[in-house]
Amino acid sequence: MKWQGRRQSDNVEDRRGMSTGGKSIVGGGIIGIIILLINVFGGENAQMITPILEQFNNQSQSAPTEQRDLTPSEVEEGKFVKTIVAENEDTWSKIFQENNLPFQPAKLVLFSGQVETACGGASSASGPFYCPADQKIYMDMSFFEELRTKFGAQGGDFAVAYVIGHEYGHHIQNLLGTSTKMRQLQQGKSETEANKLSVALELQADFYAGLWTHYDDKQNSILEPGDIEEALSAAQAVGDDAIQKKMQGQVIPDSFTHGTSEQRIYWFQKGFHSGDIKQGNTFNYIQ
Repeated sequence: MKWQGRRQSDNVEDRRGMSTGGKSIVGGGIIGIIILLINVFGGENAQMITPILEQFNNQSQSAPTEQRDLTPSEVEEGKFVKTIVAENEDTWSKIFQENNLPFQPAKLVLFSGQVETACGGASSASGPFYCPADQKIYMDMSFFEELRTKFGAQGGDFAVAYVIGHEYGHHIQNLLGTSTKMRQLQQGKSETEANKLSVALELQADFYAGLWTHYDDKQNSILEPGDIEEALSAAQAVGDDAIQKKMQGQVIPDSFTHGTSEQRIYWFQKGFHSGDIKQGNTFNYIQ
């Protein structure tokens, strides 16, 4: 991806050189697997993290507060993330302006290990997520190594860009009121029906990631050969069916909350190829 020399956003908070202090989770492997299955690309499900962690409070211990300098690699990662956030800000600000809508940028927090949010405490095992309560995206960069080594994603810088675009899509849903409406529709529904609505929300965020890519490349020619393949590989890896098959050896469609690999790829591509925000009504598609 062509990103060097472009504007970097001021709406990125880098906490990677700081320890969160307080409590750390012992035996985080099992907890991490549970949270990952529930909350990969967390979206609106980020609020589910806290009750899971609270179940394990009696296994926690105090962690000392520490601070360290970022490595050169981490500094470069930070510059890249700030650039992608800026690209999302510029694209969505323009789209909102064209539709006479007020735009408020999201903030992105880079962290290592654990983080406190307005949606509760989370660990790196939760994967990247958006918290609507504070309008912030939270991301531990170690997720992408896990995505590559454990879930078979291709890797590459545009896989990171796709994930940020997806999470920024959740912010757009929050601004447009889609997230609130989805939660209202879930009330009184069976778990299976509520899950379908969650899938629709997540697939729309994938569509928005593709839409952002379309606009940004049209405006700034950001794409290089292989970039879209990196995004599609990441989408393939985080499909509910792919994760369930990998983690538990069987696929249970009624428990899907984020969509299959095929669906995630389809909606990213639809946003990318159409460049038309009006084609992103995933709720009609799911139901």
